[in-house]
Amino acid sequence: MATSRANEILPVLEQEIVTGSLKPGTRLDETILAEKFNVSRTPIREALNRLSASGLVEIRPRRGAIVAAISVQDLMNMFEVMADLEALCARLAARRISPAEKTALLDAHESCHALSGTEDFDEYYVHNLRLHDLLYKASHNNFLEKQVRELRHRLSAHRRLQVRIPGRILASSNEHGALVEAVIKGDAALAEKLTRDHVAIQGERFTDFLSTLPSHYLRASA
Repeated sequence: MATSRANEILPVLEQEIVTGSLKPGTRLDETILAEKFNVSRTPIREALNRLSASGLVEIRPRRGAIVAAISVQDLMNMFEVMADLEALCARLAARRISPAEKTALLDAHESCHALSGTEDFDEYYVHNLRLHDLLYKASHNNFLEKQVRELRHRLSAHRRLQVRIPGRILASSNEHGALVEAVIKGDAALAEKLTRDHVAIQGERFTDFLSTLPSHYLRASA
C-alpha cells in the first residue's frame, strides 16, 4: 500500500520540481507533505528517496530532503550520454532481436501510434517507456541495459515533460516507426542513427525543451 501511494505521489512532486513550483533549496518536510497528500510519512519517505536517486532531491544529514539544483548544462550532458546509450541498444537489438521480441516491439509501437493524435500525455509516456524497455532487452546486454535504465531514471521527469510539448507525441510516434522498422529489418547502422536522433535534444527540439524549463535552470547554468 505504501509503495502504491508513493507511485501516485512521485509524479506530482516531479512535476512541481521540474516546473519550478518547488524551487532549488526548498525543504521537503515529510510531515507537511503527508498532510498535503493525506497519507502517512512512509510513502512520502519512499517518494523522496526515489527522487533523491533521480537527482531531483538531496537528502542531507540533519536537514532532511531539499530540492536539488540542476542546470541546463547538466541536463544536456545527461541527454547526450542517454542518446548514445540508447543508440547502442538499438544497434545491438537490430543484430540480436528474437522473433518474439520483434512481435512485442511492433505491438508497443502500435500502442504508441494509437495515441499519436491525442493529448493523452501520461498514457503515451507509459507506452513509450514500454517500447524503449523492449529495445534495451533486445540488445541482450545486461550491463548496458542496467546502465541505460539508471540514466533514464535520472531523466524521467524531464522526458515526461518533453512529451507535453505541442506536436511531440505525433513526432515521437513517427520516429518510433522508422527506428522500429530499422531494428526489425536488421539495419544496425540505421537503427543506431535514428535512435540517437530520437533521444538527443538538438536544433528546434533544444529551444522547445528550454521552453518547458523554469528560469532557475538557466540561472544555474550561468
